[in-house]
Amino acid sequence: MYQRFEPIAGIAGVIIDAVMDSPDMPQDPALLLKIRLAVEESVENIVNYAYENGSGYLEAATERSGSLLAITLKDAGTPFNPLDREDPDITLSAEERPIGGLGIFLCKQLMDSVEYAYRDGCNVLTLRKEV
Repeated sequence: MYQRFEPIAGIAGVIIDAVMDSPDMPQDPALLLKIRLAVEESVENIVNYAYENGSGYLEAATERSGSLLAITLKDAGTPFNPLDREDPDITLSAEERPIGGLGIFLCKQLMDSVEYAYRDGCNVLTLRKEV
């Protein structure tokens, strides 16, 4: 299932709900919670940081092949590979850790794979989960 949202400013919740309403989603509530958290983190980052004024677009697609669910989020905002960031040191106390930086770490923990590519002037983030 593929959808385009434009402009994306202020509609992160609408985008997240649309992705999660896909018929490709599993029925298992525990899996849905993990997937939703990863989608929320990813979409919020795109909505808040991809475009300077939020006037850009986000394309979201879900695809299920057998027991593998793939969620693809594509935007033409500022090139940014979230996987280049070093994982946070979660052994540090909350006071010792810098603010932010946990979102992509959380996605990598919740999903089976997270991949990034910059293709044709677009950021393409793909989240995969065995369902």
